[in-house]
Amino acid sequence: MATDVVAQLADSLAKTQVTEGELSYKGQGRKFDNAQSVEEMVKEIQEFKGLQALRLEGNTYGVEAAQAIAKALETKSEFKYCYWSDMFTGRLRSEIPPALNSLGAALMTAGARLTLLDLSDNAFGPDGVKGIEKLLKSTACHTLQELRLNNCGMGIGGGKILAAALTECYKQSSAQGTPLGLKVFIAGRNRLENDGATALAQAFQLMGSLEEVHVPQNGINHPGVTALATAMQHNPQLRVLNLNDNTFTKKGAIAMAQALKHLRSVQVINFGDCLVRSEGAIAIAEAVTEGLPILKELNLSFGEITGEAALLVAQSVEGKATLEKLDLNGNCLGEECCDALREVMDGLNMGDLLGSLSDDEGEPDEDEEEDDYEEDDEDEDEDEEEDSSVNQVSSPPSVPQPPDAASFLCFPSPEKLLKLGTKRALLFEQQVDVADAGKTAEAFLKISSVYKEEDEEVKSAVLDSIDAILRKAFASPSFQGYNFVSSLLVMLGLLKSEDKVKPVRVVPGHLQALEYAVRQDYFPQEHIAVLEAFMSRHIQALELCSSARNILKSTLEQVRPES
Repeated sequence: MATDVVAQLADSLAKTQVTEGELSYKGQGRKFDNAQSVEEMVKEIQEFKGLQALRLEGNTYGVEAAQAIAKALETKSEFKYCYWSDMFTGRLRSEIPPALNSLGAALMTAGARLTLLDLSDNAFGPDGVKGIEKLLKSTACHTLQELRLNNCGMGIGGGKILAAALTECYKQSSAQGTPLGLKVFIAGRNRLENDGATALAQAFQLMGSLEEVHVPQNGINHPGVTALATAMQHNPQLRVLNLNDNTFTKKGAIAMAQALKHLRSVQVINFGDCLVRSEGAIAIAEAVTEGLPILKELNLSFGEITGEAALLVAQSVEGKATLEKLDLNGNCLGEECCDALREVMDGLNMGDLLGSLSDDEGEPDEDEEEDDYEEDDEDEDEDEEEDSSVNQVSSPPSVPQPPDAASFLCFPSPEKLLKLGTKRALLFEQQVDVADAGKTAEAFLKISSVYKEEDEEVKSAVLDSIDAILRKAFASPSFQGYNFVSSLLVMLGLLKSEDKVKPVRVVPGHLQALEYAVRQDYFPQEHIAVLEAFMSRHIQALELCSSARNILKSTLEQVRPES
């Protein structure tokens, strides 16, 4: 008998769990089709004094049932928490908007001031967002702190409607002196794509109050990621950023890294399965090195990151006393780099914080890279033939052309560099677009390729020229230094790029000029560790320049800032 009583009590508590101010029907798996089916629930809502939270999740409600519940909520002015996820299973999509409309209207009538609205796992699509549009724009949501819309199938259209509603709510609440201060936004698995994400980013930037953003699995590519990155810079209290399983590529990752440099409160970064790739990982590593003092978790798993870049990520967490986990699983490290990664983390006394590497994809296939470059060679050869034929027509060989910077950059030679005269540095400054980190890196390599240690005149001309270009570039606040460094590494064949860039043949002059540049006051110290990591690796492209590499490596060790 006692056992039966306990069982009945447990069953009763499971059906209606009441904490202070909360009435719960969570997870009962019941189907409420009409007003009669919810009579008991309606009575309990009406009789519950000081009702603040109502849990309806885990049941399914028809339009009439929702309208009856809504009627009971019209007098609940203290209401704050809507736990209304997974409440339309098996319903027609056309039933959901009127049901949501009635519930929202009741809260507005009651004069409620919401703190949390959870409508996750309802798969209501854009029409469902229309069902809560009026509620989101109303005074009931001026106090909203958490909005949970995970797995609702909003799509691009729903994302735009939601963004417009949040923007209107912010404007209306600001006009009344109490601007919307949304802290938590959750909208994973909604097919927002670039346009939906961009629309929401504009609303996020306006609000500036977000502490957690979760938008995994939304088909967002680099334009949408870049828009979100810009918005995050305007949310200084951001603690959690989860964009798992979207597609950053290099552009998106670099934009997000730039945003992270403006944020000091971030604790959790989840960019797993985001295809950040090596160049993006290097940019993120620099952001971690420079800031993020209370970082707890960094997830860059399954991002096609190669060994050298992964090692830089590991080195970037040095001194992060709050770190709990670094996840680099599923990348392209290879057994040797996996061991090196563990050694680095052990050396930082953080070995137990490194996640499993059991799903590592191994080192990238060099044959595939060579095939990519061969295809590029063919395209470039065709372009050169076309250019050559055009030049033959437009520039008769009997008319000599005066030396200029553009001509040198097309076909560098020591003689051409010297012929540019004493104004060569100014000519290069005018010719090279230093706002473009990639073009700046290309110009640096072209000029340094003619460096001659034994020829003082050529040597001086080279160093004066790269001095002028790099000083101007790094002096610009908008210049992306980490993009310059990664472009340099890609062009030297030390780092694989998603752009299938054909590497130049590394000559000693490249490394000798770089050795000079890193000793200058304009060269940012935060890029030293990146260069040092690559110069310390056994990379075939550097073998023929071992002397120049050793000198550069030694200099990098000397100028490296102390931890």
